[in-house]
Order: sequence, then structure tokens, then C-alpha cells
Amino acid sequence: MKVSIGGPLKMIFRPWVEGLENVPAEGPAILASNHLSFSDSFFLPAVLDRKVTFIAKAEYFTTPGVKGRLTAAFFKGVGQLPVDRSGARGAGEAAIKSGIEVLESGELFGIYPEGTRSPDGRLYRGKPGGLARVALATGAPVIPVAMIDTEKIQPPGKVMPKVMRPGIRIGKPLDFSRYQGMEHDRFVLRAVTDEVMYEIMRLSGQEYVDIYATAAKRQLSDAAKAEKEAEKAAEKAAKAALAQAVREQAEKDRSEHKPEHKPQT
Repeated sequence: MKVSIGGPLKMIFRPWVEGLENVPAEGPAILASNHLSFSDSFFLPAVLDRKVTFIAKAEYFTTPGVKGRLTAAFFKGVGQLPVDRSGARGAGEAAIKSGIEVLESGELFGIYPEGTRSPDGRLYRGKPGGLARVALATGAPVIPVAMIDTEKIQPPGKVMPKVMRPGIRIGKPLDFSRYQGMEHDRFVLRAVTDEVMYEIMRLSGQEYVDIYATAAKRQLSDAAKAEKEAEKAAEKAAKAALAQAVREQAEKDRSEHKPEHKPQT
């Protein structure tokens, strides 16, 4: 997949990279990145010599039919691990388990602390569960990564990607060994996550928003829904006003053309 996808990606889009020397040549490490586009999971592995394993929802691997098999083969080929999001704790526990297994094998584990793509290009609050718990459980260094301008390559609603140069800025590894054995302390998890998010913000130059991206998406969805409902209400009111005006004009026209009855003499 590095040859079939990574090669053409680098040739066509020519991504620029800073800080490649911060990724160890061997041994486990966590790549914690901001998340601007679906293509982030392709550009980052494409510029690295080592394999990077991300997690993906299990539906990508279990869809029936020819298309489903091709999709599953594609995601396996680019190093994605299926995560079953059903169950009591959902994707969080599955992501932690998968991340620990990857790191114990001495490989690179990629994770997006925001939990989902940014809806507007800003950097959102990191979720404290997956990233921090995996880091503290394994002792693996956390390498902050900033994807830059990848959201401009294929904005929502656009079918054809725009050929431009995205950027990848890789920061120095962060060591959280001082918190070893404290992976169940929620204040420690929050502190670790916030430190990583600060480094990503510094590398990316993004505006930071202290709410979760999932909450921001709900707010945007609710606002769009409210705007649509307001437009429908305004359109309905305008139609009602027009109908009333037509009725009033018809009444006026009838009264003006009504014949007068003269008294008989």
C-alpha cells in the first residue's frame, strides 16, 4: 500500500514534512495527530518508512458483497484495525486494547485525540480516555503531529480533490513516565491529554476550542436544522401573506364592479 497509494500521493500532492527525525527508527511510539480530513490516515503513513497502525470502525471490515470485501482489503492494506463499537464501553475500550497490542509488538500506533474530524478546521479538546491510558499503560513516548491544510484538498461536497501541497509537522516525543501506574486517575489522564493537545496546537497554529468536536458537530447540526426550519416557516408565512393579499384584492375588485340598483319611479 505504501507503493500503490503512498507513492502516487507523494508524487501528486508533494506533501512537505518537518521533524521526521523525531520518529524513532524502531520501537513503539504513539503518533497523536489533529484530524482535519479523511486523507490524514494516508498522508502521514506515506511520508514515514515505518508502518503506522490506526483504528477504524468494524463496519468497514464486515460489509457483505464484493464492495465490502474490497473495502475490507483496502483498510487492512493501509494498516487499519477494526474496532467493534458495540458493547458497554464502546470504541474507547476497544481502541485502548488495540493500541496496547500494537505498541507491545514494537510498532507505531496512530490516534486522533479529538475522536473525530474537526468540523471547521479548528482544534478541539482531546478525549482523555484512549490516548492517555494507552501511553501510561505501555510507557511508549507520545509524538505530537500536526496535519496542515489537508481539509482543503477535498472539502465536504467536493468529488474531485484539489491538487495542492499539504503539510505534516512532527514534534519531539513527550515522556509521561512520571505518571506511570496512574492510568486510572482521571485528573492525570486529563493532564496528559491537555499537554499533548497543547503541543499539537503549537505545531499546527490552529485556534483551540475547549469543547469536544462531537459537541461542536451537534451544535452545527442543530443550528443548520434550526435555520432550515426558520426558512420553511418564513416561506410558509410569505405564501400565506400572498394568498391573503390575493383574496383581499379579489374582494376589492368585486366590490368596485358590483352593479348599482336604482330605485324604480
